[in-house]
Amino acid sequence: VMHIAAVEQINHELIPSLEHLHAALKAKSEEFAPIVKIGRTHLQDATPLTLGQEFSGYAKQVEYAIERIKDTLPRLLRLAQGGTAVGSGLNAKVGFAERFAQEVETITGFPFESAENKFEGLAAHDALVEASGALNTIAVSMMKIANDIRLLGCGPRCGIGELILPANEPGSSIMPGKVNPTQSEALTMVAAQVMGNHVTVSVAGSNGHFELNVFKPVIIFNVLQSIRLLADASRSFADNCVVGIEANKERIDKLLHESLMLVTALNPYIGYDNAAKIAKTAYADNSTLMAAGVKLGLLTEEQFAEWVRPESMTGPTA
Repeated sequence: VMHIAAVEQINHELIPSLEHLHAALKAKSEEFAPIVKIGRTHLQDATPLTLGQEFSGYAKQVEYAIERIKDTLPRLLRLAQGGTAVGSGLNAKVGFAERFAQEVETITGFPFESAENKFEGLAAHDALVEASGALNTIAVSMMKIANDIRLLGCGPRCGIGELILPANEPGSSIMPGKVNPTQSEALTMVAAQVMGNHVTVSVAGSNGHFELNVFKPVIIFNVLQSIRLLADASRSFADNCVVGIEANKERIDKLLHESLMLVTALNPYIGYDNAAKIAKTAYADNSTLMAAGVKLGLLTEEQFAEWVRPESMTGPTA
């Protein structure tokens, strides 16, 4: 029964919601494809990429999330009914297990089958622990995506401010006009709950002593809760946040051209060490890279304009 419930919820609720979120993120990736922005690694400025490329990473994470949860279904489709007390099938008529699986398939439309080894099916619930692990990985992806989006939208004037997030409701009872990234916050809280649920499922799954795991209620409670939470939150995040995200092009362009990491484009022309000197000088003088390069006598303004072109730095070097 636990397997049947999990399979139905995964197929009817979670996968459609993830597909909906994937479509929304992919659409934004295509919309933002022409917008060049600064990248960030170690929370520091890095080389450029497009906003579309950044969102394509989020879309791919959700695509893989769908693949991961689908990969757990073959083990969940195996039913232990007919194993009776310890897996031997004592007091069950010959053919009952197979007939049961056939009836469940007829009712649900999913290809359930009788488990080949019912001793494993009763004493262990590794299939549900595996599914919970996939849900945990999905939660990890959601945490990353939601945090990135709310951090890129932080501000509106004193933060990164590269994204303009939908204003769904008044954000503060004391600060007029404040808008909080509530959809991102909701999704991160869901992710935290799912991660915690997986710890519970893991501990419960490991407590299958001898021929029966008696932790079944806590296992299925947490698995089903994780499925419902991720399904609801994914759809809400897509509808109430992702589809309404706008690029703050002026802010993106300003940060891009202020970044010292554009100096990376000079490596092939003046070498790493000289490029580093330019970056350090520009930082110390609070000047532009061009001004620092000219000051050091390492290049001319014309050379800088020719060599440092952010739009040509978003892919492999020709």
